Amino acid sequence: MTNPLSADLLARMDAYWRAANYLSVGQIYLRDNPLLREKLTLDHVKPRLLGHWGTTPGLNFIYAHLNRVIKERDLDMIYVTGPGHGGPGLVANTYLEGTYSEFYPEIGEDEAGLAKLVRQFSWPGGIPSHVAAETPGSINEGGELGYSLMHAYGAAFDNPELIVTCVVGDGEAETGALATSWHSNKFLNPARDGAVLPILHLNGYKIASPTILARISHDELDALLRGYGYAPHFVEGHDPELMHQAMASAMDKVMDEIAAIQLAARSGVEVQRPAWPMIVLRSPKGWTGPKEVDGNPTEDSWRSHQVPLSKLAEVPGHLKVLEDWLLSYRAEELFDDAGKLLPELAALAPSGNRRMGANPHANGGLLLKDLKLPDFRDYALDVPSPGAVEGESTRVAGAFLRDVLTLNDGAQNFRVFGPDETQSNRLGAVFEVTDRVFMGDLIETDRQISRDGRVMEVLSEHLCQGWLEGYLLTGRHGFFSCYEAFIHVVDSMFNQHAKWLNVSKSVPWRKPIASLTYLLTSHVWRQDHNGFSHQDPGFIDHVMNKKAGVVRVYMPPDANTLLSVVDHCLRSRDYINVIVAGKQPEPQWLDGPAAEAHCAAGLGVWEWASNCGTEEPDAVVACAGDVPTMEALAAVALLREQAPDIKLRFVNVVDLMALQPPSIHPHGIDDAAFDAMFTTDKPVIFVHHGYPALIHRLTYRRSNHDNFHVHGFQEEGTTTTPFDMAVLNQIDRFHVAKDVIDRVPRLADRREAFADLVASRLAEHNDYIRENGEDLPEIRNWVWPG
Repeated sequence: MTNPLSADLLARMDAYWRAANYLSVGQIYLRDNPLLREKLTLDHVKPRLLGHWGTTPGLNFIYAHLNRVIKERDLDMIYVTGPGHGGPGLVANTYLEGTYSEFYPEIGEDEAGLAKLVRQFSWPGGIPSHVAAETPGSINEGGELGYSLMHAYGAAFDNPELIVTCVVGDGEAETGALATSWHSNKFLNPARDGAVLPILHLNGYKIASPTILARISHDELDALLRGYGYAPHFVEGHDPELMHQAMASAMDKVMDEIAAIQLAARSGVEVQRPAWPMIVLRSPKGWTGPKEVDGNPTEDSWRSHQVPLSKLAEVPGHLKVLEDWLLSYRAEELFDDAGKLLPELAALAPSGNRRMGANPHANGGLLLKDLKLPDFRDYALDVPSPGAVEGESTRVAGAFLRDVLTLNDGAQNFRVFGPDETQSNRLGAVFEVTDRVFMGDLIETDRQISRDGRVMEVLSEHLCQGWLEGYLLTGRHGFFSCYEAFIHVVDSMFNQHAKWLNVSKSVPWRKPIASLTYLLTSHVWRQDHNGFSHQDPGFIDHVMNKKAGVVRVYMPPDANTLLSVVDHCLRSRDYINVIVAGKQPEPQWLDGPAAEAHCAAGLGVWEWASNCGTEEPDAVVACAGDVPTMEALAAVALLREQAPDIKLRFVNVVDLMALQPPSIHPHGIDDAAFDAMFTTDKPVIFVHHGYPALIHRLTYRRSNHDNFHVHGFQEEGTTTTPFDMAVLNQIDRFHVAKDVIDRVPRLADRREAFADLVASRLAEHNDYIRENGEDLPEIRNWVWPG
């Protein structure tokens, strides 16, 4: 190990670290007296002590050393923290470098500002205890562990000058999402992408037990990380002076290695996957904190994970221990009489946008450029009349996405993400202009795989989601397709991103980013062949729990409506868009102009499928989703055949949010329009793609809600035929038509005969599929009669 730090620089860096640690402890404990210029009393301490100290000094240590290499080498760098509950450290460091006061001028660089800084932490009306959207320089929500490294790689893709330093906590490293994230290096191309510097922070403990990676041998850990494809540098110890020199030496080495890898990759020779450097920092948990409390070990122990000293009013002596702890940082050597960081220490931080708290990549909306989009109307299928042609909706959308990739190839700001399903989901047209990216070994028989592809495929929904989030949060655009049943893998990740977006809208300096758009296909109604495990439409219910300002759910019934929805979603900002659309051949209902108008409205009456004109109908048949639309139309055709005098209104919903009142969601239609469409007293038989309860949730405030009768997925599934899936869950044409007859009073005398007809048809269906293994010809070949 060399000693790259001079005595003066070492002393100043250690002082800077002490300042960050001091402010971190202050945020956890203090409500006043931020520089301890008065004797500490209980009046200066918060009544509720919240936060996480244990990981924070390590985060502060790393930040100080990154400042040095950024400044010396003029690096473009952001800081992603896996132990996001070390929030006081990130707040402290962005305050010390000056960015915090720029974003929050009321928290000035003086004693009054310090008082506000420490008081606001984990305080009503203040800031969270973890890294969050309010924290300058952050793109990684600290509320849940596991996502830091995938966010870091997502940020580095197509950012050739950016270095993303990612601190991975040893507790976080135990999550499945993080364990998979190490493989992201197989997708990072040093010729066109930036670099990720992982720093595995081993401080030994979780909340109350040891961490796995901290308790395996050095050789085993080294072998594990090398097996993942990294070249680890170890920085280990307790003594601050030795650790500063060791970290500075390791930082210089890894920055040299990153520069050498990128120089070689950008020199024109064939790019191979390098062994990217990383750092393993083994330091005490709660470093520089109390060595023991009440006779129990605290520093380098699980007891320092959160708040090492509690019950200050109840336990004699604890207040004095806290005072001695704070005094150990010697704040009088760090801040001047006005409470401002001394200039010789402030000079250690980079300036302007080189400060990690001010780097525009961590506020991606500053860098966001509109996508160049082709005119989606040029891709519309020719639909001379409703149901006259069949088409594969997602295949049509794939051609549109192909040309989005082409138009934005020079900008390199758009990628397609999915778990090994791009071709399966009928988006294969994108492979006409790009490949899947892969930096592992390539062999002669590989197809549509290269170092330069723009399709991100890996059999991990976690990685797809995390990469895309990192890509979006740093100012780019993307599109995520997935089998509907397995998008549940990222339920919690969706949660965290939705919360981030919701909070960021209230942070004035956070600029809007491109929306996260899902295409869920291979959906519940056409997973008959894969069986019950593949049949679940519940993700949309999960999505609908979020704030109206963040989420959108679309159910285009055919290819042309899907084109319009995809175009709209790619233009949107600060949303999570969920599109559910099938990939199988299906009837096409609307021509281009009609589809565009229908999507703009969100829902509407299909006059060509209705027969009541301007009169009140006997019943309204409504639907949302492609298979439900086909079955609802088939039910209408059956009803007209069996009861020619019935008067029906047919409503299709493409935007589920339109069902809500406008007071709940901005896409909602007003009560007058809703009543005009769904009536105030007639039965509404609603055929829904997902679970029936969702439609009731969306419409419960409407005047006619009691007359809504929803058919949807009832958790009935198996390996069967497509139509039998509909029958099992009673969204098929026969059950729907019978429900209409049963609920129209003037048709009471026909109910028994119609019930017999339905029973006969269903029995015939049941016998036929078990004998032939496919649906009846009249079902398979059904067309809208017009």
